[in-house]
Amino acid sequence: MIEVAASMARGPVFLAGELMECLITFTNPMSHLSTSASSEMLAWASAQIHCQFHASESRVALPAQGNKQDVQAESDTVLIPSRGERGQCVLDTPPKILFCDLCLDPGESKTYSYSEVVPIDGPPSFRGQAVKYVYKLTIGCQRVNSPIKLLRVPFRVLVLQGMPEPPFPQDEEVSPSNPFLEEEEASHRDARPLERALDMLMVTTSRRCPHMFNITNLRGKVAKFCIFKTVYRLGEDIVGTFNFSEGDIPCLQYSVSLQSEEEIQQHYQRRPGQAISVTGHGRHLESCLHTASSHFSLPIPLNVTPGFSTDIVTLRWRLHFEFVTAREPMEPPTVLELHISGTTWNLILFKSYIQSQVMFISVC
Repeated sequence: MIEVAASMARGPVFLAGELMECLITFTNPMSHLSTSASSEMLAWASAQIHCQFHASESRVALPAQGNKQDVQAESDTVLIPSRGERGQCVLDTPPKILFCDLCLDPGESKTYSYSEVVPIDGPPSFRGQAVKYVYKLTIGCQRVNSPIKLLRVPFRVLVLQGMPEPPFPQDEEVSPSNPFLEEEEASHRDARPLERALDMLMVTTSRRCPHMFNITNLRGKVAKFCIFKTVYRLGEDIVGTFNFSEGDIPCLQYSVSLQSEEEIQQHYQRRPGQAISVTGHGRHLESCLHTASSHFSLPIPLNVTPGFSTDIVTLRWRLHFEFVTAREPMEPPTVLELHISGTTWNLILFKSYIQSQVMFISVC
């Protein structure tokens, strides 16, 4: 018996184009003191990256060959990384041989290093309602006259849209220079794809330009909405403000939701006019009667997938608004003074509304 363990040096999240490094250890767990202890021999072992695609049959109509699954006989010596998995393999890297003819004595272990650049032409990791893209590092090994055994290590891939080709433009660099680094070290650091991508991401998401929107209905203006930018990083907070003082119609309550839209391309839809799948990721609800201004803050989860598009699915992000407005004019609040034990309390009384109206607005 041989135990196989894999450890990624920098965690399980990678950017497309980044170098993945993984340490793979093969161990003979038998103790040399055991009476049944013996040496173990492995004929070969290899590793490769592949992306597995799976689609919901009720929502996605794939071509006939898209449902074909790879089959591998137990006696076959060719490594098929997606053997036994659902869906189809849409991307894979060339396999790399780790060793041939490895002999391990009882209690002995050997560690091998595997490195590969994550492909830049593939989709990001995504688990949606209709489709899934899952990346895995598959390690295969075989003993003589025995079936191939597979170890799959899942990891996450993020794709930056609009990533420039190297070298990174110098006029866009925002990272401060370190005077204590040698010039060779600094140039080597800036040449790394990860550092270049992070600089590009910082430049894109740090640009601020207020965007104003008028919230109106058939009877007039409700409020003015302001958002400071439209491009955000994962984990960042989306902040927006409302100005109700410029509105003609009283607003009683509003809510803002962060949503993602998963749309199947038209020629892959199971039914004509198929509805778009919407998933909520956070909601802010607040009462705003007789409020001149208000604001909200919605955090973007770290485990979601940024917007992307493939030939099968498109993922977009949006803010969804709901406003509850009064149908009749609201009277201004009445302030009453109440004296209790020498202390004056101000009580503000509001006249209750009779009817209300709900508005639904989405800003992508």
